[in-house]
Formats: sequence, C-alpha cells, structure tokens
Amino acid sequence: MKIDKETVEKIAHLGRLSLTEEEKEKSIVELSEILSFMEKLNEVDVTGVAPLIHLNDEVNVLREDVEKQELTREEALKNAPLKNEAYFKVSKVINK
Repeated sequence: MKIDKETVEKIAHLGRLSLTEEEKEKSIVELSEILSFMEKLNEVDVTGVAPLIHLNDEVNVLREDVEKQELTREEALKNAPLKNEAYFKVSKVINK
C-alpha cells in the first residue's frame, strides 16, 4: 500500500490531529517504513507453527488474600476535608 499525503490527512482527521506540512511529509515516510516492515513479516514461513494464545501454561494464578494493616486510621483521615474521630464525613447523596 502506498502512503500519500491524502492518506495521512485522512488518518490525521480520524485522529483529530492538526499536522503541519512538515509533519505530514514526515508521517508519509514513517508510515511507509512501518508498512514495509509489516510486508516483510508476511514473507516468514509459519507452516506448522501453532498460533500463540497464551504466553505461558499457567491459568488464573492468583495470590492468597492476606489481611494487613497498611494505614492507621489516623493516617487515613489525616487529609480528609471533613471527618469525625473515626470516619470520613460526606454529603448526603440519596434522599429517602
């Protein structure tokens, strides 16, 4: 695929980008190089190579939940704009 100024302008429009003429010329070169590299990948013989679905054989490896005290109550409430001795105070959101 050949990248021209019109293609770059269309891509820039889709990305809501404002490019100068110099940036458009630079983009033509860079996008052409990217497409050339991708075409080289199409030349690789992948016969007999299974598609990669997962990077490793492990599935759902989770750590155990461990309760620990990271912050003291005083540290957590230190910068609260509204608080009492043990809780954050927030504005009422739901009216009954």
